[in-house]
Formats: sequence, C-alpha cells, structure tokens
Amino acid sequence: MNTLTFTSQDAIALEDQYGAHNYHPLPVVLDRGEGVFVWDLEGRQYYDFLAAYSAVNQGHCHPRLVEALINQAQNMTLTSRAFYNSRLGECEKFMAEYFGYDKVLMMNSGAEANETAIKLARKWGYEKKGIPSNEAVIVAVRKNFHGRTSTIISASTDKSSTNNFGPFMPGFQIINYNDIKALEEALQNPHVCGFWVEPIQGEAGVQVPTDGYLSTAQALCKKYNVLLMLDEVQTGLGRTGKLLASDYENVTADILILGKALSGGMYPVSAVLANDDIMLVIQPGQHGSTFGGNPLACAVTVAALSIIRDEKLVENSFYLGQIFRDRMNELKDKCEAITAVRGKGLMNALEVNDLPSGNLAWNICLALKENGLLAKPTHGNIIRFTPPLVLTEEQMHECCDIIEKTAMAFA
Repeated sequence: MNTLTFTSQDAIALEDQYGAHNYHPLPVVLDRGEGVFVWDLEGRQYYDFLAAYSAVNQGHCHPRLVEALINQAQNMTLTSRAFYNSRLGECEKFMAEYFGYDKVLMMNSGAEANETAIKLARKWGYEKKGIPSNEAVIVAVRKNFHGRTSTIISASTDKSSTNNFGPFMPGFQIINYNDIKALEEALQNPHVCGFWVEPIQGEAGVQVPTDGYLSTAQALCKKYNVLLMLDEVQTGLGRTGKLLASDYENVTADILILGKALSGGMYPVSAVLANDDIMLVIQPGQHGSTFGGNPLACAVTVAALSIIRDEKLVENSFYLGQIFRDRMNELKDKCEAITAVRGKGLMNALEVNDLPSGNLAWNICLALKENGLLAKPTHGNIIRFTPPLVLTEEQMHECCDIIEKTAMAFA
C-alpha cells in the first residue's frame, strides 16, 4: 500500500472490512498526538476532549513518558512473575506511598483490575468475614460501568452490555445509585462482602452523586463489616480535580481500583490497592497475570504519576473545570439544545434536548469535529468532555468558544 496516498477513508474502510464491528467511532482517523492536540491523516488539527476516556490525562506523547518507555524498552520489557524484576518493587513502593496503602497488585486493563477486586473481596468475605462458601454477595449499582468481561457484565443493567451474552454469574445485588436507604438495606445481608461503585458514573453520563453519598456509604460499610470497593479507573488521577474523586469526601476505599491514566495512555496498566489485612488473603498461585507488573509498565507508571504531581495537574483540573462549567451554564441559559451541565474537575457532560434514542448529540459531535474539537456521545443524549489535564486556561476558553458556536447552530 502506498502510504503517501493512504487517506482517512482508506483507514475507515480497512477497519470496516477486517475489524470486528464492536465500536461506532466518530468518522475521524487520528495519526498523531501531542499534548491536548491530535491530527488526522490529512493533517487537520483537533482539540482532544475525550483523552481516550480519561487515559491520556498527562497529554498525548508526554516527553517524560516517551523517555521512560524507550529507556526501559531498550533494557527489559517482560520477565513474567516467575521471577523478580528490578522495577516492580520500586513501582509498588511508589504507588503504595502515593495513595496511602500497604500493598499494590498490578494488572493491565481496568476490567482486569475490577475482576481482581471482585476476587479479592470474595476471598476476604470467606476467610475474614466468615461468609459460607460460594454465598458471597457484592452490591453494585444501576447504570454502572466497570468493564466488559462476562463476570463484570453480570452486574450491569445496560442492555447493550448484556443482551445475548448470558448466562450470567450469580453473586451480585443491584441497587439504585445515590440511594443510601437502599444501600443500608442491602448491607444488612450478612453474606455481603463488598459495595462496588464509581464515585462518579462516567459512562452513564457523568452522574455525580449528592454530597455525602460516599462518606455515608463508607460509614455503612464499616458498620456492617463490608469492603468499600471504589472504581476510580476513570475518576482517579486528577480527572475530577482531586487526586481521587473520593478525596472530595475524605473517603478511603478498602479496595481502590485504578487504570487508564496510571500510564498516561502510553501502555496498558491497572492496579488494585488495599491494606495487608485484605490483600494478603490472596496467596501464591491464586491470582496473576503474565504481563501484570512487567518492567515496562512499572517504568511508565512511575513517570505517569510523577508528572501528575510535578506539573500540578490535579490543581489545574480543578481550576479549569470551574471555568468550563461556568461557561457551559452560561451557554445553557441561551441555548435550547442544552438541558443540563454537570461534572467535577475536567470530567464534565452536557445533556441535550433529545431522547436517548435520538441523534442530536451525535450530530453536535460531528459538527464539533468540523470546528476542530473531538468529543463523543454516551447514552444517546449526553456529550462527555474529558480533555487532557495539561490544557491551559487560554485553550479552555478557545474550546468553550468552539462548543458555544457549535451548540448555538442547533439552538
């Protein structure tokens, strides 16, 4: 194939012909990225306001991440956990101290980390809480999104995740999100080992719970001897204007689940963090991953977390998020197409005046693309905006101008 004449339409056609049709991408073919910008095959520049679903918090191709990846790749990439490697221990220490836990268990994807958390909570339930064998229950919430594995979707209420993928795994009780009364009723079951929840529901459309929800949930978990399992794969690492979204209520998860920006989008890395009394119920041979904790992942993770700290990305997210929501609320007051603005930090969403089955949000995103900004709808009538945290104030106002100009065309 002549790469000099290879176009975006060629790339889309190849994916359509040879790839599984399990995604419905916006019709743009990205070829290069730097900081908050991406470029397509034809050289058109866009602001990236999705950041790979919050994986690229540090910006595209951050020089420190590229350097860490290259340096480690030239030395050693994988040993498996059959042997010790020279990078894992230092990375585990760095993460444990960074987040305030005794132990770290590294995996690769967010779904793997959530699977690990499920197994850890169940094993703790049997060995520490005394739940009868194979009777452990994990309480989850409606409209959650924790991944796509067959176990995880057993706790999903999204028909697109579950339809024709059964039978499903037992052991989950589903309650309403942001419903403390329902939570306390569920936790009274002595077979419950964990409460599994996102501090802010990202895929559901950036659904933010009422103030006090997480802190009350933590108190209830302590009261009924249940582990609080917080999925901060999307909400963590500065995305919401705090290092962890749970920091807004000074809540510490019993099991903390991280991924995505843990590597700045440079390499698949995820992790579960817990203290010794929980983590050490898993013994050698009972859980693992060939690639989990490999030297390349460890080098990239330390660099990614260092960037968040050194460049004050948490603080920038908090500051710019306030600007974004102020601008969007001003827009909502004069644009009939927008019905709601919500979010924290740089995790935000606009709800548009359409049914979830409609095309308005999709059409707005197509128009945003033409105006130089990339975003993607979720649940039909919601547009999620999650730019890299390295965005500047000047760039934020420029992007808000683009969104305003685009939305007003649909007013």
